Amino acid sequence: MHPNQADSELKEEHLLNFVVNDLDDELPLVLGEDVKISPDELYEVLVGASADGTSINHICKTTEDSPHANTVRGHLTDQFELDTVEQVGNTLLQRDVLDTLPDRPVEVVADLHLDPYYGDEDETEGLYYSQAKAGTTAFHAYATLYARVRNKRYTLAVRRLEAGGTTSDVLAAFLHLLDGLDLRVKAVYLDRGFYNSTCLGLLYAHNYAYAMPIVKWGETIQDELSRGWSRVIEHELAGTVTFPVFIDCTYQRGRYDEHGVARHGYAVDAPFITTPREARYHYAKRFGIEASYRLAKQSLATTSSRDAGLRLLLFVVSLLLQNVWRYLHWRYVAAPRRGGRRLWWWPFAEFCEMLTRAVWTALGVRRAVPANQPLDDRFIR
Repeated sequence: MHPNQADSELKEEHLLNFVVNDLDDELPLVLGEDVKISPDELYEVLVGASADGTSINHICKTTEDSPHANTVRGHLTDQFELDTVEQVGNTLLQRDVLDTLPDRPVEVVADLHLDPYYGDEDETEGLYYSQAKAGTTAFHAYATLYARVRNKRYTLAVRRLEAGGTTSDVLAAFLHLLDGLDLRVKAVYLDRGFYNSTCLGLLYAHNYAYAMPIVKWGETIQDELSRGWSRVIEHELAGTVTFPVFIDCTYQRGRYDEHGVARHGYAVDAPFITTPREARYHYAKRFGIEASYRLAKQSLATTSSRDAGLRLLLFVVSLLLQNVWRYLHWRYVAAPRRGGRRLWWWPFAEFCEMLTRAVWTALGVRRAVPANQPLDDRFIR
C-alpha cells in the first residue's frame, strides 16, 4: 500500500450496496403487501446477471435464496415500461457522474449501437431497421451520449431507436439535455449515423462545435475523396446546409492488406481544428482508452425477452456499472497526491467479478449438487 493510500477498504459487499442503492433511489420498485420478495433481492439478481454477463435465469438457478426467474422478470416487466426506463434511466446514469466531471469544457460523444436481431420480427416490439449488417436488417438500436474525460467515457444519456424514429430526433433530445446541464461542452463528436442535413442544422442551431465522419453520398463528394491530397473543401448537403469537409490522406502501407492512399473525410466546425490531420486526431480520441460499448458487452445481461422496456433496462444497468466503476475508481480508490491522483490497478473485469461474488454471497450460490452414491477416497485429500 502506498503511503497516501487510505487505510479503509472498498469490499465486494460495498460495491453491491452502492449499485443497489442507486437503482433503488432512481428506479424504485412498488411491490404489493402479499409479495414475499423484497426490491433488494430483485436488484441483486439484476446486478448479478449484468456483472456476470449471464441471464436472470442463470443467476436464479445457481443460487439458493433467490426468487424464481419468472418472478423476477415478471416484476421488472410490469414495473418498468419503455417510457419509464427512458425517462428515469438518464437521471440514474448522471448520478454522481456530473460531480466527477472537471470544471472545464469537456468533449461529448454521441454513438449509435445496433444489435442484430434474428428472431420473429412480427412478434417483437421496438425493432429498428437499417442497412444490412451481420446478415439482418432488424436491430435493437440504442443511442448513447457520453462525456469523455481523461480518456474515460461517462455515459450521460441513452435512448432507444425504433422503426419510424430518426437520428435527428435523438440528437435533438441529446442537445436539449446538454443545454439543461451545468456542463460546458468543448465539442460534440458524432457517429456517422448522424450525418444528415437535419442533424447538421441542429448543431448549428444549438451553436455546438462538432466533428463527424462523412458518408459518400453523391458524385461530388465521391469525386473529392478519390483524388488529391489532404485539403479542406466546402460541401453542400441536400441543398440546405453548407459546411467544411476536412479530407485527411495517409499511405496505407499494407495495413489490413491494403496499399495506396486512404482518404478520410470529416465534417468539422470547431475552432481548435484547423487542419485535416487535426480533424482525424481529435475524432480518433472519441473512443477513449476503453471503448464503452465493448465494456457494455462484458456487463450486459443476456435475455430472449421481446419486451423493449426490459431490454432497455438491462442496457442501462450495463452502462451504469461502467459509470459506478469509473466514479469509485477515481473518487475512492485512486490516491490523491500532488500532480494528480495515483491510479490503482483495478480493471473493469475485476470490478464485475467482485460484484458477482457479492451477489453469490447475498443470494447463497449453490456450492454442492446431490450425488447418487457415496463418495470414495478420490474425493478426499
